[in-house]
Amino acid sequence: MKIVIPMLIAVAGLTAMHKAQAQDVEAVQLYSDAELVEMFATNAHLKRVRDTDRCQLAQDIEAQAELERRPTYQFLYGDMMAWGVCYDRDPELGLLYMEKAAQHGLLEALEQLGRYYHEGVLVQKDIERAILYLREAASLGNLPAQRRFADILLADEGSPYDYEKAYHWLHNSITADKRTYADIEQKLAKLAERMPPSVVEKAKRPLD
Repeated sequence: MKIVIPMLIAVAGLTAMHKAQAQDVEAVQLYSDAELVEMFATNAHLKRVRDTDRCQLAQDIEAQAELERRPTYQFLYGDMMAWGVCYDRDPELGLLYMEKAAQHGLLEALEQLGRYYHEGVLVQKDIERAILYLREAASLGNLPAQRRFADILLADEGSPYDYEKAYHWLHNSITADKRTYADIEQKLAKLAERMPPSVVEKAKRPLD
């Protein structure tokens, strides 16, 4: 009995310690689509996965992207692979999953791919492909895509037939940021200089 009692006490102590440690470790929950979209908007998604959640969800993210084919997770996984977050870097696979998300109409994927092709990030610079992605994202209300699309047109790249569309989207855009508002005003003024007054008035119509 002199030996058994201390052993029982020791076991009980270890069990209590393990329970306390388990309570200190909280399971990381999968992100909702809304959470991911919010993180994409502030470019906080990679930092959240790597630094805050310490890559605990890496396999779950991969499964959601590959098996469930959720566009938000395809984009997240693609970005992780492209930049080597929680996985060995694989830009080719990363871009493949960004493309899949874009094919499902995810605005953030369309805008980012358009930006990458416009700037030559990870891919060779390709204005025509950039325009395809950015025009689609802009038509769906993505403000960064609308602004970049206008920049491309004002740089005399793209088609003059798109001036009216670019003006229409920017004229109906909404922002609380003063710098963004001023930038949009400048773009609208420059686009207006390239169109007849009647076309400008037509472009000011409300969104459909």
